[in-house]
Amino acid sequence: MKFIVKFFPEITIKSRPVRKQFVKQLHTNLRRLLEPVDPDIHIERQWDKIVISSRLNEPDRAATMIEILGNTPGIAHFMDVLEYPLTDIDDIYQHTRALWGERLAGKRFSVRCKRSGKHDFQSLDVERYVGGGLNQHSDAAGVDLSNPEVVVRIEVRDELVYIVNQRYPGLGGFPLGSLDPVLSLISGGFDSPVASYMMMKRGLRTHFCFFNLGGRDHEIGVKEVALYLWMKYGASHRVKFVTVPFEHVVGEILKNVDNSQMGVVLKRMMLRAAERVADELNVQALVTGEAIAQVSSQTLTNLSVIDAVTDKLVLRPLIAADKGDIIRTAAQIGTEEFAANMPEYCGVISVKPTTKAKPEKVAAQEEKFDFAVLEQALADARYTTIDELANEELTRIELEVLAAPIPGAVVIDVRHPDETERRPLQISGTTVVDMPFYELHSKFAGLDRSCTYLLYCDKGVMSRLHAAHLVEQGYSNVKVYRPA
Repeated sequence: MKFIVKFFPEITIKSRPVRKQFVKQLHTNLRRLLEPVDPDIHIERQWDKIVISSRLNEPDRAATMIEILGNTPGIAHFMDVLEYPLTDIDDIYQHTRALWGERLAGKRFSVRCKRSGKHDFQSLDVERYVGGGLNQHSDAAGVDLSNPEVVVRIEVRDELVYIVNQRYPGLGGFPLGSLDPVLSLISGGFDSPVASYMMMKRGLRTHFCFFNLGGRDHEIGVKEVALYLWMKYGASHRVKFVTVPFEHVVGEILKNVDNSQMGVVLKRMMLRAAERVADELNVQALVTGEAIAQVSSQTLTNLSVIDAVTDKLVLRPLIAADKGDIIRTAAQIGTEEFAANMPEYCGVISVKPTTKAKPEKVAAQEEKFDFAVLEQALADARYTTIDELANEELTRIELEVLAAPIPGAVVIDVRHPDETERRPLQISGTTVVDMPFYELHSKFAGLDRSCTYLLYCDKGVMSRLHAAHLVEQGYSNVKVYRPA
């Protein structure tokens, strides 16, 4: 199994030292992500590409590698290729026909060849010879150089020939860790996860900060979406998930702040706290999911008043995005279902919120606020390395983790539907039920309480987090299924 990885174009136009730095970072990230799949994987860094070689050929391993490559920032596209030693053009044609001959039936196609090194032929010679041979000796509908249904791709590199089996789109962006880190204020709705994703895609290691306004279910939901984003797009780098208990801050605002100013004051308190968290993490910029005029606190006037409380750079990648575009992006990256099923806690709702906050009026309202409450919230903040979130729950909830199902138990696969469709879980002699994590809590109450349920996910993180929450709610018939 061999893949050729092509860099995001913005990497290739950097100066030579910067390009080398970015490519080195991408190489390191891919090694961290792919070695758990194949400890003997070989990853070769070249000037214009990265070549990944594995002796493993199992379909499940290949699918996992393809998924990882497709979700790793810094990659424009990558190709699953077959490698052969270069002899002559006819040999290239024979290998191409063996791979593509039957797949071209009824299709209009073209052949594209890229070549580097010294050879006694040109790329166009390969395209003509191979294209003509495939046209004569297959059931293709003909050659179409302008608008082909299928493009057969060949790369000749010195003494090697790569015939592309399939070409996959990459995520684009810059390699994670190649730029400075940021702190994303995440609430679990549609906006902040998309904003976090955009930062990760651009190569910024993204820590998460959640302000808990008093809802236990909301905290669990936000942990889920942060874990999902990190595991899918950012697992090459460990980051922190910070929970700041804000229920007493909300109480202080409700008690002492004028109704029309509550939303702006709450956002200012959050930025004040986020600035302190960022200092702890040595981070220079904050990220929010705000968009112009989406809600009352997001007018230009209000955003200016809110930003005035911090010296940190506040990044808003969605600032000019329409809500429909944000939701479509959420669907594409897999966070839409999280947002649609997110348990919410709304503690500060103004009846007639201001859209043109005045700095002096807001300052007067904040003089009534006891800032010792904010200091206590920061003192009680919990900093957790994101891949240890489930273990954090386990310190309070005792769970039984099983390597094999027990007789009569039902395994509940809590993975995202995309994952269950791609790699369905099948266990001989055991009933497996697909119940995505975002539906689990609403549906679990209707299940047979005399039956034992084993929660399963690929890495054991989501399953432990949800099992801990269900046990805390009083369900004693829940365990975790974690095969060796």
